[in-house]
Amino acid sequence: MNRFQRWFVARLPLSDVITLTQRNVYILPTRPGFMLGATLLLLLVASINYQLNLGYLLTFLLAGSAVVGMHVCHATLRGLTMNLIAPDDQFAGASAVIGINLQSQRRSIRYGIGLAVLGSDHWVWADVPAQGSATVHIAFKPERRGRHRVPALTAETRFPLGTFRVWTVWRPAAQVLVYPSPEPFAPPLPPGEPRAGGATTAQQHATGEYDGVRTYRRGDPLKLVVWKKAAKADELVSRDATQVQRFELWLDQHHSGTAQPEQQLSRLCAWVLQAEKLGLDYGLRLSALEIKPGHGEAHKKRCLKALALH
Repeated sequence: MNRFQRWFVARLPLSDVITLTQRNVYILPTRPGFMLGATLLLLLVASINYQLNLGYLLTFLLAGSAVVGMHVCHATLRGLTMNLIAPDDQFAGASAVIGINLQSQRRSIRYGIGLAVLGSDHWVWADVPAQGSATVHIAFKPERRGRHRVPALTAETRFPLGTFRVWTVWRPAAQVLVYPSPEPFAPPLPPGEPRAGGATTAQQHATGEYDGVRTYRRGDPLKLVVWKKAAKADELVSRDATQVQRFELWLDQHHSGTAQPEQQLSRLCAWVLQAEKLGLDYGLRLSALEIKPGHGEAHKKRCLKALALH
Protein backbone atom coordinates (compact mmCIF):
# COMPACT_ATOMS: atom_id res chain seq x y z
CA MET A 1 0.00 0.00 0.00
CA ASN A 2 1.56 3.31 -1.10
CA ARG A 3 1.50 6.60 0.80
CA PHE A 4 -1.58 7.95 -0.99
CA GLN A 5 -3.55 4.76 -0.27
CA ARG A 6 -2.61 4.91 3.42
CA TRP A 7 -3.70 8.55 3.60
CA PHE A 8 -6.94 7.80 1.80
CA VAL A 9 -7.78 4.76 3.94
CA ALA A 10 -7.03 6.66 7.16
CA ARG A 11 -9.76 9.17 6.26
CA LEU A 12 -12.45 6.49 5.91
CA PRO A 13 -14.84 5.91 8.84
CA LEU A 14 -14.66 2.63 10.75
CA SER A 15 -17.79 0.53 10.26
CA ASP A 16 -18.67 -3.16 10.06
CA VAL A 17 -21.70 -2.38 7.84
CA ILE A 18 -21.54 -0.27 4.72
CA THR A 19 -24.14 0.61 2.08
CA LEU A 20 -22.67 1.63 -1.27
CA THR A 21 -23.92 4.91 -2.71
CA GLN A 22 -22.66 7.47 -5.19
CA ARG A 23 -20.56 8.95 -2.39
CA ASN A 24 -18.36 5.90 -1.87
CA VAL A 25 -18.40 4.17 -5.28
CA TYR A 26 -15.80 5.18 -7.88
CA ILE A 27 -15.54 4.51 -11.60
CA LEU A 28 -12.77 4.74 -14.20
CA PRO A 29 -12.21 3.20 -17.65
CA THR A 30 -10.08 0.07 -17.85
CA ARG A 31 -7.34 -0.52 -20.44
CA PRO A 32 -9.85 -2.16 -22.80
CA GLY A 33 -12.09 0.87 -22.14
CA PHE A 34 -9.37 3.30 -23.22
CA MET A 35 -8.71 1.14 -26.28
CA LEU A 36 -12.41 1.23 -27.13
CA GLY A 37 -12.41 5.02 -26.75
CA ALA A 38 -9.43 5.33 -29.10
CA THR A 39 -11.11 2.99 -31.60
CA LEU A 40 -14.32 5.03 -31.50
CA LEU A 41 -12.37 8.23 -32.07
CA LEU A 42 -10.58 6.66 -35.04
CA LEU A 43 -13.89 5.42 -36.49
CA LEU A 44 -15.46 8.86 -36.06
CA VAL A 45 -12.57 10.64 -37.80
CA ALA A 46 -12.63 8.13 -40.67
CA SER A 47 -16.40 8.42 -41.03
CA ILE A 48 -16.20 12.21 -41.18
CA ASN A 49 -13.31 12.15 -43.61
CA TYR A 50 -14.89 9.66 -45.99
CA GLN A 51 -18.54 10.55 -45.30
CA LEU A 52 -19.44 6.97 -44.43
CA ASN A 53 -22.99 6.66 -43.13
CA LEU A 54 -22.42 3.07 -42.04
CA GLY A 55 -19.30 4.27 -40.23
CA TYR A 56 -21.39 6.78 -38.29
CA LEU A 57 -23.88 4.03 -37.48
CA LEU A 58 -21.19 1.67 -36.20
CA THR A 59 -19.44 4.42 -34.21
CA PHE A 60 -22.53 5.66 -32.40
CA LEU A 61 -23.83 2.11 -31.87
CA LEU A 62 -20.59 1.14 -30.12
CA ALA A 63 -20.51 4.42 -28.18
CA GLY A 64 -24.08 3.92 -27.01
CA SER A 65 -23.29 0.39 -25.90
CA ALA A 66 -20.30 1.66 -23.91
CA VAL A 67 -22.41 4.35 -22.20
CA VAL A 68 -25.11 1.82 -21.28
CA GLY A 69 -22.41 -0.56 -20.03
CA MET A 70 -21.00 2.23 -17.85
CA HIS A 71 -24.38 2.78 -16.13
CA VAL A 72 -24.98 -0.95 -15.70
CA CYS A 73 -21.48 -1.39 -14.24
CA HIS A 74 -21.96 1.43 -11.72
CA ALA A 75 -25.42 0.16 -10.73
CA THR A 76 -24.00 -3.30 -10.00
CA LEU A 77 -22.33 -1.97 -6.85
CA ARG A 78 -24.56 1.00 -6.08
CA GLY A 79 -27.18 0.11 -3.46
CA LEU A 80 -25.35 -3.02 -2.26
CA THR A 81 -25.03 -3.51 1.52
CA MET A 82 -22.00 -5.32 2.94
CA ASN A 83 -21.96 -6.76 6.48
CA LEU A 84 -18.75 -7.99 8.05
CA ILE A 85 -18.68 -11.34 9.87
CA ALA A 86 -15.86 -10.91 12.38
CA PRO A 87 -13.09 -13.53 12.14
CA ASP A 88 -12.43 -16.01 14.93
CA ASP A 89 -9.31 -15.80 17.07
CA GLN A 90 -6.30 -17.37 15.39
CA PHE A 91 -2.78 -18.53 16.17
CA ALA A 92 0.18 -16.62 14.78
CA GLY A 93 1.17 -17.90 11.36
CA ALA A 94 -2.36 -19.07 10.48
CA SER A 95 -4.73 -17.24 8.18
CA ALA A 96 -7.72 -15.43 9.62
CA VAL A 97 -10.89 -15.79 7.55
CA ILE A 98 -13.20 -12.80 7.13
CA GLY A 99 -16.82 -13.42 6.18
CA ILE A 100 -18.71 -10.76 4.22
CA ASN A 101 -22.45 -10.92 3.69
CA LEU A 102 -23.65 -9.12 0.55
CA GLN A 103 -27.30 -8.05 0.60
CA SER A 104 -29.24 -6.71 -2.35
CA GLN A 105 -32.75 -5.23 -2.50
CA ARG A 106 -32.71 -4.93 -6.28
CA ARG A 107 -35.07 -7.07 -8.34
CA SER A 108 -32.32 -8.22 -10.69
CA ILE A 109 -29.15 -10.24 -10.12
CA ARG A 110 -25.87 -8.47 -9.48
CA TYR A 111 -23.15 -10.27 -11.45
CA GLY A 112 -19.38 -10.41 -11.13
CA ILE A 113 -18.66 -8.72 -7.78
CA GLY A 114 -15.13 -9.29 -6.51
CA LEU A 115 -13.77 -8.69 -3.01
CA ALA A 116 -10.22 -8.68 -1.69
CA VAL A 117 -7.97 -7.24 0.97
CA LEU A 118 -6.82 -3.83 -0.23
CA GLY A 119 -3.46 -4.24 -1.94
CA SER A 120 -3.86 -8.02 -2.38
CA ASP A 121 -4.04 -9.88 -5.69
CA HIS A 122 -6.27 -12.65 -4.33
CA TRP A 123 -9.88 -11.97 -5.36
CA VAL A 124 -13.06 -13.80 -4.47
CA TRP A 125 -15.92 -13.41 -6.95
CA ALA A 126 -19.63 -13.85 -6.35
CA ASP A 127 -23.06 -13.12 -7.81
CA VAL A 128 -25.75 -11.68 -5.54
CA PRO A 129 -29.27 -12.97 -6.28
CA ALA A 130 -32.22 -10.65 -6.76
CA GLN A 131 -33.52 -9.41 -3.39
CA GLY A 132 -31.24 -11.90 -1.70
CA SER A 133 -27.81 -12.27 -0.18
CA ALA A 134 -24.51 -14.04 -0.75
CA THR A 135 -21.61 -14.71 1.60
CA VAL A 136 -17.96 -14.65 0.58
CA HIS A 137 -14.86 -15.40 2.64
CA ILE A 138 -11.51 -13.65 2.42
CA ALA A 139 -8.34 -14.75 4.21
CA PHE A 140 -5.48 -12.64 5.49
CA LYS A 141 -2.46 -13.53 7.62
CA PRO A 142 -1.70 -11.35 10.68
CA GLU A 143 1.97 -10.56 11.06
CA ARG A 144 2.36 -11.16 14.80
CA ARG A 145 0.48 -12.01 17.99
CA GLY A 146 -1.78 -9.47 19.67
CA ARG A 147 -4.96 -7.66 18.71
CA HIS A 148 -5.18 -6.56 15.09
CA ARG A 149 -7.73 -4.54 13.23
CA VAL A 150 -9.24 -6.20 10.16
CA PRO A 151 -7.43 -4.74 7.12
CA ALA A 152 -9.13 -2.43 4.66
CA LEU A 153 -11.18 -4.27 2.02
CA THR A 154 -12.08 -3.43 -1.53
CA ALA A 155 -14.94 -4.52 -3.79
CA GLU A 156 -15.09 -4.07 -7.54
CA THR A 157 -16.93 -5.11 -10.68
CA ARG A 158 -16.32 -4.80 -14.42
CA PHE A 159 -19.63 -6.25 -15.51
CA PRO A 160 -20.93 -6.29 -18.23
CA LEU A 161 -18.36 -5.23 -20.88
CA GLY A 162 -15.14 -4.90 -18.92
CA THR A 163 -14.61 -1.38 -20.25
CA PHE A 164 -15.15 0.30 -16.86
CA ARG A 165 -13.96 -0.57 -13.38
CA VAL A 166 -16.26 0.34 -10.50
CA TRP A 167 -14.83 -0.07 -7.00
CA THR A 168 -15.10 0.94 -3.39
CA VAL A 169 -12.81 0.84 -0.34
CA TRP A 170 -14.14 -0.30 3.04
CA ARG A 171 -12.49 0.09 6.44
CA PRO A 172 -14.03 -2.36 8.93
CA ALA A 173 -14.01 -1.68 12.67
CA ALA A 174 -13.74 -5.33 13.77
CA GLN A 175 -10.57 -6.72 15.33
CA VAL A 176 -9.02 -10.17 15.47
CA LEU A 177 -7.06 -11.63 18.39
CA VAL A 178 -3.92 -13.54 17.43
CA TYR A 179 -2.51 -16.05 19.93
CA PRO A 180 1.18 -16.98 20.04
CA SER A 181 2.16 -19.81 17.77
CA PRO A 182 2.35 -23.02 19.87
CA GLU A 183 5.80 -24.57 20.03
CA PRO A 184 5.83 -27.56 17.63
CA PHE A 185 7.78 -29.95 19.89
CA ALA A 186 7.22 -28.55 23.34
CA PRO A 187 8.69 -30.41 26.35
CA PRO A 188 6.35 -32.33 28.69
CA LEU A 189 4.10 -30.47 31.08
CA PRO A 190 5.86 -29.24 34.23
CA PRO A 191 5.34 -31.17 37.50
CA GLY A 192 2.39 -30.18 39.63
CA GLU A 193 2.76 -28.13 42.78
CA PRO A 194 1.33 -29.36 46.09
CA ARG A 195 -1.87 -27.63 47.08
CA ALA A 196 -1.53 -25.18 49.94
CA GLY A 197 -2.35 -26.85 53.27
CA GLY A 198 -2.79 -30.34 51.77
CA ALA A 199 -0.82 -33.51 52.42
CA THR A 200 1.07 -34.97 49.51
CA THR A 201 1.26 -38.72 49.70
CA ALA A 202 1.47 -39.40 45.99
CA GLN A 203 4.69 -38.99 44.05
CA GLN A 204 4.73 -37.17 40.73
CA HIS A 205 7.21 -37.56 37.93
CA ALA A 206 8.61 -34.71 35.83
CA THR A 207 6.29 -35.74 33.02
CA GLY A 208 3.25 -34.90 35.11
CA GLU A 209 2.23 -38.54 35.76
CA TYR A 210 1.36 -39.86 39.21
CA ASP A 211 2.41 -43.09 40.88
CA GLY A 212 -0.94 -43.56 42.60
CA VAL A 213 -3.01 -45.67 40.19
CA ARG A 214 -5.75 -48.24 40.53
CA THR A 215 -7.77 -50.55 38.29
CA TYR A 216 -10.12 -48.75 35.92
CA ARG A 217 -13.67 -48.49 37.19
CA ARG A 218 -16.65 -48.00 34.95
CA GLY A 219 -17.55 -44.32 34.91
CA ASP A 220 -14.01 -43.02 35.53
CA PRO A 221 -13.30 -39.81 33.54
CA LEU A 222 -11.09 -40.37 30.52
CA LYS A 223 -8.67 -37.74 31.79
CA LEU A 224 -7.77 -40.07 34.71
CA VAL A 225 -6.90 -43.05 32.48
CA VAL A 226 -3.14 -43.73 32.33
CA TRP A 227 -2.89 -44.60 28.65
CA LYS A 228 0.83 -45.37 28.66
CA LYS A 229 0.50 -47.94 31.42
CA ALA A 230 -2.64 -49.32 29.81
CA ALA A 231 -0.70 -49.89 26.56
CA LYS A 232 2.08 -51.72 28.39
CA ALA A 233 -0.07 -53.83 30.73
CA ASP A 234 -2.88 -54.40 28.22
CA GLU A 235 -5.47 -53.30 30.80
CA LEU A 236 -7.03 -50.01 31.75
CA VAL A 237 -5.77 -48.28 34.89
CA SER A 238 -6.80 -44.92 36.34
CA ARG A 239 -5.14 -42.39 38.56
CA ASP A 240 -6.47 -42.12 42.07
CA ALA A 241 -8.52 -38.92 41.95
CA THR A 242 -8.04 -38.30 45.68
CA GLN A 243 -4.29 -38.13 45.11
CA VAL A 244 -4.45 -36.21 41.86
CA GLN A 245 -6.42 -33.39 43.46
CA ARG A 246 -3.60 -32.75 45.93
CA PHE A 247 -1.48 -31.29 43.13
CA GLU A 248 -1.99 -28.14 41.06
CA LEU A 249 -0.58 -27.72 37.57
CA TRP A 250 0.83 -24.23 37.12
CA LEU A 251 2.17 -23.01 33.79
CA ASP A 252 4.68 -20.39 34.86
CA GLN A 253 6.45 -18.07 32.43
CA HIS A 254 9.58 -17.93 34.59
CA HIS A 255 9.73 -21.73 34.83
CA SER A 256 9.25 -22.44 31.14
CA GLY A 257 12.88 -23.44 30.61
CA THR A 258 13.81 -20.70 28.15
CA ALA A 259 14.95 -17.07 28.44
CA GLN A 260 13.48 -15.77 25.17
CA PRO A 261 10.15 -13.95 25.87
CA GLU A 262 8.46 -14.97 22.63
CA GLN A 263 9.64 -18.56 22.98
CA GLN A 264 8.31 -18.58 26.54
CA LEU A 265 4.86 -17.54 25.33
CA SER A 266 5.01 -20.07 22.50
CA ARG A 267 5.85 -22.87 24.95
CA LEU A 268 3.14 -21.79 27.40
CA CYS A 269 0.64 -21.77 24.53
CA ALA A 270 1.58 -25.35 23.65
CA TRP A 271 1.27 -26.38 27.30
CA VAL A 272 -2.19 -24.79 27.58
CA LEU A 273 -3.39 -26.77 24.57
CA GLN A 274 -1.80 -29.97 25.86
CA ALA A 275 -3.26 -29.63 29.36
CA GLU A 276 -6.70 -28.85 27.95
CA LYS A 277 -6.52 -31.86 25.65
CA LEU A 278 -5.70 -34.10 28.62
CA GLY A 279 -8.57 -32.64 30.63
CA LEU A 280 -6.33 -31.38 33.43
CA ASP A 281 -6.90 -28.39 35.69
CA TYR A 282 -4.16 -25.85 35.05
CA GLY A 283 -3.30 -22.30 36.02
CA LEU A 284 -1.24 -19.66 34.23
CA ARG A 285 1.33 -17.32 35.73
CA LEU A 286 2.73 -14.40 33.77
CA SER A 287 4.88 -11.59 35.08
CA ALA A 288 1.94 -9.43 36.21
CA LEU A 289 -0.98 -11.83 35.89
CA GLU A 290 -2.12 -15.04 37.55
CA ILE A 291 -5.06 -17.11 36.35
CA LYS A 292 -6.25 -19.69 38.86
CA PRO A 293 -6.39 -23.36 37.85
CA GLY A 294 -9.37 -24.53 35.87
CA HIS A 295 -10.30 -26.20 32.61
CA GLY A 296 -12.80 -25.94 29.80
CA GLU A 297 -13.13 -23.88 26.63
CA ALA A 298 -13.69 -20.57 28.45
CA HIS A 299 -10.65 -21.12 30.68
CA LYS A 300 -8.50 -22.05 27.69
CA LYS A 301 -9.52 -18.92 25.77
CA ARG A 302 -8.85 -16.76 28.82
CA CYS A 303 -5.32 -18.16 29.10
CA LEU A 304 -4.64 -17.82 25.37
CA LYS A 305 -5.93 -14.25 25.41
CA ALA A 306 -3.59 -13.42 28.27
CA LEU A 307 -0.67 -14.87 26.27
CA ALA A 308 -1.68 -12.95 23.15
CA LEU A 309 -1.89 -9.59 24.92
CA HIS A 310 1.10 -10.08 27.21
